Amino acid sequence: MPSQASAASSSPASAASPAVVSLSGGGQPVRWLVTGAGGMLGRDLCKVLAEHGETEVVAATRGELDITSQAQVRAAVAEADIVLNAAAWTNVDSAETEEEAATAINGHGVALLAAEAGKRLVHVSTDYVFDGAATSPYPEDNPHAPVNAYGRGKAIGERAVLSSGGYVVRTAWLYGEHGPNFVRTMLRLAADRDTLDVVDDQVGQPTWSYALAQLLVDLSHAALSGRAAPGAYHGTAAGSTSWFGLARAVFIEAGLDPDRIRPTTSDRFPRPARRPAYSILSHGRWSGTGVAPLPEWRGMLTQAMPLFLP
Repeated sequence: MPSQASAASSSPASAASPAVVSLSGGGQPVRWLVTGAGGMLGRDLCKVLAEHGETEVVAATRGELDITSQAQVRAAVAEADIVLNAAAWTNVDSAETEEEAATAINGHGVALLAAEAGKRLVHVSTDYVFDGAATSPYPEDNPHAPVNAYGRGKAIGERAVLSSGGYVVRTAWLYGEHGPNFVRTMLRLAADRDTLDVVDDQVGQPTWSYALAQLLVDLSHAALSGRAAPGAYHGTAAGSTSWFGLARAVFIEAGLDPDRIRPTTSDRFPRPARRPAYSILSHGRWSGTGVAPLPEWRGMLTQAMPLFLP
């Protein structure tokens, strides 16, 4: 689930005990394990769980749980009713030169979680498991065809989760309050430059990490109640736009002149890793689960923008 501006998340040299977050609530609590709890999505997951009044949440950052360690994974997963896996190597470009290290986390580490958690695992994946050559939204059962090292590693992880009876939720174009992402980058560059050239030949579904976190928690409850069958789901906003269109929308929300954004093509910005040109996912699998798919991207951005503005 890479953003346009993302940091690598590699496995730690050593690990401490995960922190137990004390949350308010009552009744028979669900026992949650959130991996990657220090990242953009992980922090939003913990926030949403707190808002839901969950009382038993283990929030494990990458320094507290190395998902490539079978012993650590086994111990962490043992007491959990639901494992929300947001741990990942997210730097798409560095994965090209460090594929073994990236795949150790995105592929083999996820496989360890899947082996221990089985149907209790809700794993966050990416549109990058597809090739970006489609002309209509990718269905949930579309075959994997990754075009870069990051996508190859994520596909390995997906296969392990699905074969173990778990849940895969693919997302794309993620932005949020915490950590580097495209929205924050556009606002930073707006302060330094009169005009910005942004690619207009890649299309996708900009998705707010907080809204995705809500969806993941809702899916978890649906899984626990038997309303949602194991398998692959798509956690992206409805509608679509290009990076150019998203940049213009960010400027409009920030009260800036959107005409400062100029369209360009991907070949103007060569990157080590090839990017999919078409990252639009379908949402049909949510039908019958009682979980509503995410709303349209533009309204979601309007909701999120106060987090980015003074």
